[in-house]
Amino acid sequence: MSSIRAHAWWSSAARRLLVAPLALIVAAGATGAGAVAAPAPKEATPDRLRYDVSLRSDADGSHWTGRQWVSFRNASARPLREVYVRLWGNGEDKCGTPGKPSPVKMSKVRGGTPGRLTVNCTALRITLPKPLARGERTAVSFDVSITVPQRNNRFGREGAFRFLGNALPVLAVHDAKGWHLDPYVSTGESFYSLASDFRVRIDHPSTLKVPATGRTWTRHGTSGRTVTHSVAHRVRDFAWAAGPFRVASETSPGGVRVKSYWAPNTPAAGVRLNREDGVAAVDRFGKEFGRYPYGEIDLVMTKDFGGGMEYPGLVILGTAEDGSAVVHEVAHQWWYGIVGNDEYGAPWLDESFAQYANARFYGWDTRDCWSDEDWPSDETALTNSMAYWAEHRDEYHVIYTAGSCALANLERTLGADTMARLLERYARDHWYGVSTTEDFKKAAQSVTDTDLDPFWKKHRIR
Repeated sequence: MSSIRAHAWWSSAARRLLVAPLALIVAAGATGAGAVAAPAPKEATPDRLRYDVSLRSDADGSHWTGRQWVSFRNASARPLREVYVRLWGNGEDKCGTPGKPSPVKMSKVRGGTPGRLTVNCTALRITLPKPLARGERTAVSFDVSITVPQRNNRFGREGAFRFLGNALPVLAVHDAKGWHLDPYVSTGESFYSLASDFRVRIDHPSTLKVPATGRTWTRHGTSGRTVTHSVAHRVRDFAWAAGPFRVASETSPGGVRVKSYWAPNTPAAGVRLNREDGVAAVDRFGKEFGRYPYGEIDLVMTKDFGGGMEYPGLVILGTAEDGSAVVHEVAHQWWYGIVGNDEYGAPWLDESFAQYANARFYGWDTRDCWSDEDWPSDETALTNSMAYWAEHRDEYHVIYTAGSCALANLERTLGADTMARLLERYARDHWYGVSTTEDFKKAAQSVTDTDLDPFWKKHRIR
């Protein structure tokens, strides 16, 4: 384990427990049947985003250059005068140094006037040529240069393998709270984005395999090169990896293509277990929360990646002999991916829900899994933002432990059948939308005559 991520990295013995030892939780980090896409939160803009990206890599996938175009609509009643692009790939290195510049660069901006990079070089304001009225569309484009950092991380590398999570610039969200320009955090996520469409063309050496978000296919490029094409609809981000992976593909009984990519030194037993659990989880959660809509999911496995990290249609998994956090990360396809949330403002809405799904999958005994004495301090609340958790890294495990316990206790309060109906309906009502803590509390209260206010207070869901 490392300090890269915090995603429910359990040993086989720990999987049988809901409250895992703190040492095992390391701080870092298509619609279902009858589902209707939820509207974006009131005033959330820009929406209906369409990204068109063309990238070309160097010989080993360490450097990528290309052009990115994004079209968007103003969903706000007020004219939109600017947009912000988030360069999350600069989060760890910030603005860099003269000898080591930031890994993600933008240039040759068209469709607006760029300002200076702000928020430690993770945000770029682009002023539009004229105010964009409600319902109108426009587009901006820019060149992008991406250098994969020398660290084993969600945006980083392990040996010959490159991980490009949060590497592609995406537009920030403006809502009733204003522009969401939160700082990058390595403990958990800062990300908040609306469901978007991506069409990405990735030109790379044929020696590299490139798993990526979306439905992918390959074609021959110029001599010794391959072009991987990907199309992804209604996703919140786009991620890819590159390296001399071994590859296997299978289709789940529910019709989802599960593609597995692994480094040759990844323990074979762990790869087999991940493939089995990944296939089982995508179908099971599809039945519980709504059919998986994207058609394909890629499992990217290496020996030393710290924990796991979720992206739409792609998860990165540090894999030991007894597997990885694959079930937790697959659950994130629903809780963050399909049912979105502000991951900086309310991280429990994806991490706790994904861990609750993980606990149900493994059949953990959740009775008496948390008590009032287990809260680290009076200030600790399940619904704290990443601003709090970044300052209290040793408490971040609460999101996984107390959070999943709270949902398990809510299941006992409501009854298993009622809880199942609640989550299925809640997912349907927020499909491709954005959920909030208040939304969930109202939905839970609507299915029972029991006053849940004491429950929320006891479990510090504020």
